[in-house]
Amino acid sequence: MRTFVRATIVAFAAALLAACGTQGSGDAGSAKVLNLYIWSDYLAPDTLSNFEQRTGIKVNVSYYDTNETLETKLLAGHSGYDVVVPTSSYFARQIKAGVYLRLDKSKLPNLKNLDPRLMARVQEFDPGNAHGVIYMWGTDGIGYNPKMVGALMPDAPVDSWRMIFDPAVAAKLSKCGISVLDTPADVVRAVLSYLGRNPNSQSPADLDAAQAVLMKVRPYIRNINSSEYIQALANGDLCVALGYNGDVMQARDRAREAGNGIDVRYVVPKEGSVLWFDMLAIPKDAPHPASAYAFINYMMDPKVIAEVSNYKRYANANAAAQPYVHADVKSNPAIYPTAEQIHDLAVQLADTSAHTRALTRMWERFKTGR
Repeated sequence: MRTFVRATIVAFAAALLAACGTQGSGDAGSAKVLNLYIWSDYLAPDTLSNFEQRTGIKVNVSYYDTNETLETKLLAGHSGYDVVVPTSSYFARQIKAGVYLRLDKSKLPNLKNLDPRLMARVQEFDPGNAHGVIYMWGTDGIGYNPKMVGALMPDAPVDSWRMIFDPAVAAKLSKCGISVLDTPADVVRAVLSYLGRNPNSQSPADLDAAQAVLMKVRPYIRNINSSEYIQALANGDLCVALGYNGDVMQARDRAREAGNGIDVRYVVPKEGSVLWFDMLAIPKDAPHPASAYAFINYMMDPKVIAEVSNYKRYANANAAAQPYVHADVKSNPAIYPTAEQIHDLAVQLADTSAHTRALTRMWERFKTGR
C-alpha cells in the first residue's frame, strides 16, 4: 500500500531500462542483469550491493512514488522491468489484466519462510499466491506532532479520522499544517472508514459521500503529496498527515536523529483503516526472468529482509526473519500491528475500472478545489 513512503527520484534510466527490455531473446532470462522498479527509499543501504556481490547480477534500479505511475507503464507493455512492487489493490486488477508471470515456486526455495497467516490474507486478491510474494505490509493512519496539535487544540481527537475529515477540527489544525497522500484509493478508503462505510465500497453513492467530506476540508489541506510529508513531519513543517505507518516512523526517527526536539507519533484511527501489502512480482514480458527469481528469493532471505525492516521501519511477512528484526521495531504496534488490529483491518482490494475512472475525476476536483 504503500511507502511505501518516499521521496521522488527522477528516474532518468527509464529509457535505458526499456531498451534493455528489447534486447535479447530466447535465453535472455539468463543474462546477469536485473531491471528493478520500486518505491523510492524502500531498501536498506546495502540491499542491492549485497545482492550484486552474492549473485553477480547487475541491478539497474528506477523509482516511483505512486501506484498510478507503475500501473501506466505496466499496462502499456514492454516496460523493460524484471521485478516491480505494486500495492495490493492495484496488484489485484493488474493480475486480472494479465500483466504478471505466474510464479514457478520451485525457483523460490525461500518462500517457505513467509508467514502463512499473512499469505492467506493476500489470497483475497491473489488466489493461491500465484503471482506475487509479500515484500512489506502495513497500515494507513495518522502521523501527528502532539505538541503542535495540543497548542492549537488541547482536546484534539488524536485517535480519530476527525483530525483530518471533520471541518471543525481541520480548520483549527490547518494553522500548523495538514497533509494527505496523493493517492485517491487510500484517501477515499480513509474517508469511508471515517463515515462507517465499507472502505472497499465501489458504490457511486459512497464515492459521492466521500467527495462531499473531502471538498469540505479541502481549504484546510496544505499538502497533497505521497513522499514529502516524511521530512515535513520530521522538520515540524506539518503537524498532521494521512500517511503510511512506516513513513511516519521514518519521520519520527529523522527527528530524533536531528535532535530537533520534535515528537512524531502514529495512530490507526478508531473508526478503522486498511491493511495493505506491497508485493514482489514479475511482469509477464520481463527480459530477465531468471534474475527476477534470484532477486525475489534473495529478498525472502530472513537476514536480508530483516535489515530492510530495521532500516525502513516497515513490517515484513517473513516469519523466519523475526529473530533478526530489532526489538524496538517488532514490538512497536505502529510498525507491526497487533493480531487484534490485523483481524479488524480491511485488506485493501481492487477497484473496478468504472470506479477508478470516477475516482480519478473526483480526485482532480479535490486537488484543484473546484
